[in-house]
Amino acid sequence: MLKSDSAATDLDLISYLKAIPDARMLRGVRIPAWHLLLVAVLGILSYQSLRDLERFAIRHHDALTESLGLGLRRPPSDSAVRYFFRQVDVAALCTAIRDWTIAQILGGASDLDQLVCDDKTLRGSIEPTAGGGSAFIAQVTLYSAALGVAISQACCATGENHERAVLRQLLGELDLEGVLIQADALHTQRPFFGSSRSRGPTSF
Repeated sequence: MLKSDSAATDLDLISYLKAIPDARMLRGVRIPAWHLLLVAVLGILSYQSLRDLERFAIRHHDALTESLGLGLRRPPSDSAVRYFFRQVDVAALCTAIRDWTIAQILGGASDLDQLVCDDKTLRGSIEPTAGGGSAFIAQVTLYSAALGVAISQACCATGENHERAVLRQLLGELDLEGVLIQADALHTQRPFFGSSRSRGPTSF
């Protein structure tokens, strides 16, 4: 079973996005949090900046509001999206996307027999450090090659955390009994799970 606090029960993405709490002050809020998240999820597939996301929202405003039954007079601006994402619960958003992704798999998490870990450095995030090295933002992703979908992912600043710790966190959120995990040599330099009671994968 997947460990999750998500209240969503339907298979559609919107029901999962609605389960994410809205951290904004209610006064003056005109656009629902789940709608901003939906626009971001759809728009980020094609665009890279907040201005691009604003253009996407403007271009598809009529179609989205009509299909979703919303009475929004104006689409969200780039400043509205920026303000919202400064307060959104990133962990809750990642959990919702993960739960929704697994819900699309026939048989759910029980159909996972092999997961692949992939580490990437986010473009433009590399900065020099005082010691002559470099710090960057790393994204750790677990995906199923057989199913062709990413199951879970998380980011970390290398100056504050490490990809090994992030991968342990991602694996700890899933029941991995009998699941084969593939990862590069970075994750095999020291014993990965420090306790015999850990719910770790059977192979690594």
